[in-house]
Amino acid sequence: MSEVHPQEHDGHRHPGKQESPPTRAPLRHRLAHLLRPHSHETADKLDSALESSARGMRALWVSLLVLGVTALAQAVVVAVSGSVALLGDTVHNTADALTAVPLGIAFVLGRRAATRRFTYGYGRAEDLAGLVIVLTIAASAVFAGWTAVARLLEPRPMHHVPVVAVAALIGFAGNEWVARYRVRVGRAIGSAALVADGLHARTDGFTSLAVLAGAGGAAVGWQWADPVVGLAITAAIVLVLRDAAREVFRRVMDAVDPALVDRAERALRDVPGVRGVGELRLRWIGHRLRAEVAVVVDGEATVRQAHAIAVDAEHALLHAVPRLTAALVHADPAPVTGEEDPHHVLAHHMTV
Repeated sequence: MSEVHPQEHDGHRHPGKQESPPTRAPLRHRLAHLLRPHSHETADKLDSALESSARGMRALWVSLLVLGVTALAQAVVVAVSGSVALLGDTVHNTADALTAVPLGIAFVLGRRAATRRFTYGYGRAEDLAGLVIVLTIAASAVFAGWTAVARLLEPRPMHHVPVVAVAALIGFAGNEWVARYRVRVGRAIGSAALVADGLHARTDGFTSLAVLAGAGGAAVGWQWADPVVGLAITAAIVLVLRDAAREVFRRVMDAVDPALVDRAERALRDVPGVRGVGELRLRWIGHRLRAEVAVVVDGEATVRQAHAIAVDAEHALLHAVPRLTAALVHADPAPVTGEEDPHHVLAHHMTV
C-alpha cells in the first residue's frame, strides 16, 4: 500500500516532524480527554505495567522463590516415600516456578528501545518465552505420565504416608500463597497477565490436594491409588498444556480477538470526515497492540484536511482499543465514477 499519509503514534508525538510550539488543544479534544482518558479501567490498562513496575517484577521472583522452596520440600519427600503422585505434583510445581525465568527475561528485553535492526522493538521476546513455557509444561507432562505408568506396571508400596500427606498440604499452601500474592499485585498494577498467573497457581494448589487422595488410598492398602492419582495429575497438566499452547500459537500467528477489530471499525466510522474503513490489521507485539488501517476521505480534501482526519482516526483508535499503543493510518481518496483506481500500479505486487 502506498503511504500517502501515514501517521504513526506512540504516545502523542510524531517522530520525524519538526517540533512546533505547543498549542491549546481544541475544546472537543480536551473534553474527550476529560470524559475518556487513555486509561479507562484496571482490566484495560497495558499489561506493560508488569514489565515496567518494580512490584510486578518482584512478584515474579518472589513466586519463583516460594514455589522453588515448595518443590524442593516435596522432592525430599518423594525421594523418601516413592510417591509418583507427589512426584508429578513436584515436577509441575518446579515447572511453574521456572516459568518465571523466561518471563522475567522477556519483560526486561521488552523494555529495550527499538533499533535499526529490530525496528519494532523486542516485544516478541515474550512469544519466545511462551514457547519455552509450553515446552517445559509438555516435558513435565511426559515425565509425570511415564513415571505413573511405570508404577502401575510395577506396583510398589508407598512409604511414610503421613509425610506424603503433609507434603501435599505444603504444595497446596505454597501455591495458594503465590496465587493470592500474584492476584493482589496484578490487580494493584493493572496486569491481567499476573492475575491470570495467580489463578493458574490456585488450580495447581488444588492439584496438590489430589495427592492426599493417593496417600489416603495407600493408607488403606490400595497400592494402585498412588499411580492412578499420578495419571490424573498428568491429565491436568495436559489440559493446562493445551490452553497454553493454543494461546501461544495464536500470538505467534498474530491472531487477535475479532471483537477488537469490530470495536476499532466502529470507532473509525464515528470519526468526522471518515467515509469508509478499508483494510484494518491488528497485531500483538508483546503486551502491546499495533494497528494499520486505511480510511476513505473526501477526494477533494487538502493534504492538511486529510492529515487532520487521519490524526482524529488515530486518536479514536487509541481510546477505543484497549492496549493499543501505535497506529499507522493511511488516507485514501473516495472513488469517483470513471476514475482509475490509484492503487492499480501496485496490483502486480499483491499476487498470492
